[in-house]
Amino acid sequence: MSTLHSPATDLIEGGVTDLDEVMATMQIAFDPAFGEAWTRSQCSGILGLNGVWLLLARQDGRAAGFALSRVVLDEAELLLLAVQPAQRRFGIGRALLAAVAEEARFRGAARLHLEMREGNPAAYLYEAAGFAEIGRRKRYYRGRDGSSFDAITLACRL
Repeated sequence: MSTLHSPATDLIEGGVTDLDEVMATMQIAFDPAFGEAWTRSQCSGILGLNGVWLLLARQDGRAAGFALSRVVLDEAELLLLAVQPAQRRFGIGRALLAAVAEEARFRGAARLHLEMREGNPAAYLYEAAGFAEIGRRKRYYRGRDGSSFDAITLACRL
């Protein structure tokens, strides 16, 4: 796996031993109103599967974000991408996404998929990276207030 080094940011491959960092980031990065964050058990369980990898972003040694992805045959999926709110708009999400795409290509994937909630503020990031909508699940996500949101499936060629 390639590693990005800048004066303040490093992207490194992670594993189960990094789940404290992942869960702390997820807790503050995902709005609890939508229930999109995964549990520790979900993250731990998927990390043991073939084709799954975790990428960590650290700034000056501290957690800044992560991406959890998988490859099955020639298809890759970005399962989770999170950047701590204080670290957003500094290119960390873009760097994580680019590194996921590079690793997916290396692992033989021809396309990268992801699913997001309609209204997700990261939509601009995915659009800028070349993702296009390929499907929708109507009213898949439920907000705490009872409102519903479509799940949008996006994909890009690698």
